[in-house]
Amino acid sequence: MKMSRLRGSRVYLCGPIDNASDYGQGWRNDLKPFLKEQGIIYIDPCDKPIQDRYKEGPDFIKLRRQYKEKGDYEALSKMMKKVRIFDLRCVDVSDFLIVYLDLSVILCGTLEEVFCANKQKKPILIMCPQKRINVPDWIFGTINYRHIYDDWKSLKDYIEYVNTNEEEPEHFKRWTFFQYDKLISS
Repeated sequence: MKMSRLRGSRVYLCGPIDNASDYGQGWRNDLKPFLKEQGIIYIDPCDKPIQDRYKEGPDFIKLRRQYKEKGDYEALSKMMKKVRIFDLRCVDVSDFLIVYLDLSVILCGTLEEVFCANKQKKPILIMCPQKRINVPDWIFGTINYRHIYDDWKSLKDYIEYVNTNEEEPEHFKRWTFFQYDKLISS
């Protein structure tokens, strides 16, 4: 039987939403079937498992922009505090993060989520379409450079390796592998 070290683990899909051309949905939707095949539970902030009024999509972002245009910063602040609390809670309950670090998009929340997960010593896997060489230097002081990828194929290959390989290389230090099957059957 093939090892499935990550079966039942939770990954938070971290990346820009409000400033992304597709509201951050494209790469997340492309990645979900792969994660499902690996037995990994994904937490997608574009499809939050909560009430619809906090789901970030075109209508939600349009409403936020309207608040800004009207100068209703009180309403915007209340709305965003709830989004921030929920998204950071998603980081808390995740076992690892997959981050889409598109340097052409403003990604304030993404960086806070990355640094929050780093403080929690979680594995953080970054895919940067502008390539590793262009990732801000600060990230190299935060994330293991082996966990920064230039393309989705390389990142997926690594996840599959972590999930199925019997050996535990040095860069597995941050990984904690729970046997969720044992917890469920107890």
